[in-house]
Amino acid sequence: MLHTISAFDRLGEENAFAVLARATALAHQGRDIVNLGIGQPDFRTPEHIVEAAIKALRDGHHGYTPANGLLATREAVARRTLATTGVEVSPETVMILPGGKPTMFAAILMFGEPGTEILYPDPGFPIYRSMIEFTGATPVPVPIREANGFAFSAEETLSLITPKTRLLILNSPANPTGGVTPKAEIEKLVKGVEAHPHVAILSDEIYDVMTYDGETATSLLTFPEIRDRLIVLNGWSKTWAMTGWRMGWSIWPNGEKGAHLYDKVRKLAVNCWSCVNAPSQYAGIAAIDGPQDEVEHMLKAFDRRRKLVVEGLNALPQVSCITPKGAFYAFPNIEKTGWKAKKLASALLEDAGVALIGGPDFGILGEGYLRLSYANSEENILRALDRIKEFLNKKNAAET
Repeated sequence: MLHTISAFDRLGEENAFAVLARATALAHQGRDIVNLGIGQPDFRTPEHIVEAAIKALRDGHHGYTPANGLLATREAVARRTLATTGVEVSPETVMILPGGKPTMFAAILMFGEPGTEILYPDPGFPIYRSMIEFTGATPVPVPIREANGFAFSAEETLSLITPKTRLLILNSPANPTGGVTPKAEIEKLVKGVEAHPHVAILSDEIYDVMTYDGETATSLLTFPEIRDRLIVLNGWSKTWAMTGWRMGWSIWPNGEKGAHLYDKVRKLAVNCWSCVNAPSQYAGIAAIDGPQDEVEHMLKAFDRRRKLVVEGLNALPQVSCITPKGAFYAFPNIEKTGWKAKKLASALLEDAGVALIGGPDFGILGEGYLRLSYANSEENILRALDRIKEFLNKKNAAET
């Protein structure tokens, strides 16, 4: 036996990929599987973005790029940030990374160590807690409650901060719940955080354009009072259907307090992934600066699917689902079915051919819920809902 450090034994996983692998294996066996588990748009990357990468390759952009990203890519992110938030950021605070996770990895690694605490949303993206535990820091769940529309509560969040707290992780619009925290609640949180200058903030804003019913996402960049300790995570994967391109960006603090963090993440890049490949960065520039028609098309499709999903879920026996206001996930409550969430998700995949994710894969408070991704066609969503209904009715009939 080769002995690795204990930190690796604390690493968790993102079970959506395990479910994807099982669904794929069943499909290879000839099963008809509807996958509503993975958070991946079912649209192709827009053609002008693909062409930009091809042109970059043909133009000879084959070599290393700077560890923090091409200046042109960072400038494009700065332009996009100004357009979407009204906030001007320097390209010298923008980091280009291979996806969204490296920002989580870097930020949590910077602030997490034994004896410290990091606050994270629960239910929330599973890598938050996984990385916190890897560092040896104590993970402190911030409850994300259905009764609150799956928005975080400023009061409850602030009550969890202690002198040991190093980092607060926020996510709105949110995975897995689809919750969008109102601006007034974020303002209350920012005001309260002012009393805790030792706490850095990581705001995961990867779903920033995906809001519905007149809701808008509030970027924490719009609060200059925390700018010197704020890290913003964003990227290309969801907005432009570029999940496999592995293209993310983050915006790091400015000012005397936090400016040194940027050089730390740059050094981490040098030591780990070196740089992001040039063709993908040229594609990223084209995504930001090019036509947004396909983005609008995708958002309208997600909105139609969202309504279809909520109506269908609420028609299922013993299932209820509040209307998600953002992202492309629904988080139905299945407590009244009597099933444990992960057991039901497994049974639906194996017996009904529908891939979903059990709520506990997103945190302790996820029990009693399933995550359904509506990043799939309306036809497939309707098929899945019919299969779930048939499965639950059969189980109910068998019990009576």
